[in-house]
Amino acid sequence: MKQGIILFQSKYGATLKYARWLQEMTDFDCVETPKAAPEQVLQYETVVLCGGIYASGIAGLSFFKKNFSGLKGKKTAILCVGASPYDEAALAAVREHNLTGDLKGIPLFYGRGAWDMSRMKFIDRTLCKMLQKSVAKKDPDTYEPWMKALMSAAGQSCDWTDRKYLTPLAEFLRA
Repeated sequence: MKQGIILFQSKYGATLKYARWLQEMTDFDCVETPKAAPEQVLQYETVVLCGGIYASGIAGLSFFKKNFSGLKGKKTAILCVGASPYDEAALAAVREHNLTGDLKGIPLFYGRGAWDMSRMKFIDRTLCKMLQKSVAKKDPDTYEPWMKALMSAAGQSCDWTDRKYLTPLAEFLRA
């Protein structure tokens, strides 16, 4: 049986960056989730999914859901990547929304991503602008951490990716 594989689904590059960094740290194989064949993935002892957070969903999670029966007994983990600063309550909400049923016990880790509206597809850019307009109507003193991040990133190109976010995941994988 092979040691480990990193599956990733990245829309704008931040998740890909984390997957490549994790590959350097672990020497695991790395495959884009849409190109991963279940029979290939099931040959590994450890399976890590790296996926961006979009509308509170984790990209690529459907692969874990569809193939969970084959993943039982393997060491599994998920790294989700988002533009907001790390916030325990927000991560708990992502966990509650995404890791249900058989996936409930999978360890979930977080890496802060990037923000560049000029690189976004039209629909993503439009949705972000609508969300910014909605948040702008609120009292800034009541902003949640993700709202503060959204409003402070407006009109900017930001890259918050950092290898330090991989430390807890790397420690989990070594244990």
